[in-house]
Amino acid sequence: MTDSALRPYNFSAGPAAIPEPVLRRAAAEMLDWPFPDGRRSGMGVMEMSHRGEAFGIILQQALDDLRELLAIPDNFRILFMQGGGLAENAIVPLNLSHGEAASFVVTGGWSQKSHAEAGKFCQARLAANAAVQDASGATSYTHIPAPESWQLDAGSRYVHICSNETIHGVEFHQLPDLAALDCNAPLVVDFSSNVASRPMDWSKVGLAFGGAQKNLGPAGLTLVVVREDLLGQAMQHCPSAFDYTLVAKNNSMYNTPPTYGIYMAGLTFQWIKAQGGVAALEAQNIAKAQLLYDFLDSSSFFSNRVDKACRSRMNVPFFLADESRNADFLAGAQQRGLLQLKGHKSVGGMRASIYNAMPMAGVQALVDYLREFEAKHA
Repeated sequence: MTDSALRPYNFSAGPAAIPEPVLRRAAAEMLDWPFPDGRRSGMGVMEMSHRGEAFGIILQQALDDLRELLAIPDNFRILFMQGGGLAENAIVPLNLSHGEAASFVVTGGWSQKSHAEAGKFCQARLAANAAVQDASGATSYTHIPAPESWQLDAGSRYVHICSNETIHGVEFHQLPDLAALDCNAPLVVDFSSNVASRPMDWSKVGLAFGGAQKNLGPAGLTLVVVREDLLGQAMQHCPSAFDYTLVAKNNSMYNTPPTYGIYMAGLTFQWIKAQGGVAALEAQNIAKAQLLYDFLDSSSFFSNRVDKACRSRMNVPFFLADESRNADFLAGAQQRGLLQLKGHKSVGGMRASIYNAMPMAGVQALVDYLREFEAKHA
């Protein structure tokens, strides 16, 4: 159970756990959001006009806090959009590709989807593919091909990676330096599931995007951080609401934005600041992941199959040696308040998502249960 002894530990991959203080504050403000100067708005955030004074304050505070937390340089624009990371797989090529070539590094299920979707709008070239088929014909992703081995198209308008593969548990621990690879194209990063879990080297990035529902808040909000020199390149048939230039020009209010999602993300940004910022959370995330991986590596009953050099700190897939006991394992976990541990349907097994909101106590509770289950069944 959590520190409040009232809520179980939620290991869902997304929509994922939200910090309890954020939920409590949102609950307290549900009917009447207070202005910073003490005035009462008389309404909840979901009821507000997105063009009114109250929401203007919420939006600007969220933008300012996010820029500070992620150390986003002044020459990048922060856009709040909708459609999730999946929609960005189409929106990015509509804005950056000119209908020409783009290169994709496929390291898991999400970058594979990005490559396939972009092919509808541009020449989606495969720069590297980490897919491996086992004896049964099933596809797995357990490593990241060395950047030096990537076949980058000389005419690519951008190079796409997924910095953390939520399904397969593969993470880039360092972003590739495309300049060192003699590639002048901007790097596009899908950072949906590790945004705000570690610092970002913006000198290597042209655009980053992600759904909010892992580390930033509820589903429905999409974050896009785009370098200003990449604006103004949308294809003629790009829908206006998806044109980064129009969204930036209108401060994310070209159409009605996901106001409540922005509000919740803003509360989460304030929570992150209260924890000591992204660097402090990174240290916690390293410790949480190490605790879980150390147990899995020492176990003869549970295993993680991802190369140690690129194991995710956020999403830890693992498998039972005796998979006939999967149902028993999940039932026992449920009884102990350890929720949403079933692996993705395309992979099987189990998966523990240990995002920023997951406390060390939750990971320790999981490890204690793993040890108990192994002692009983191994």
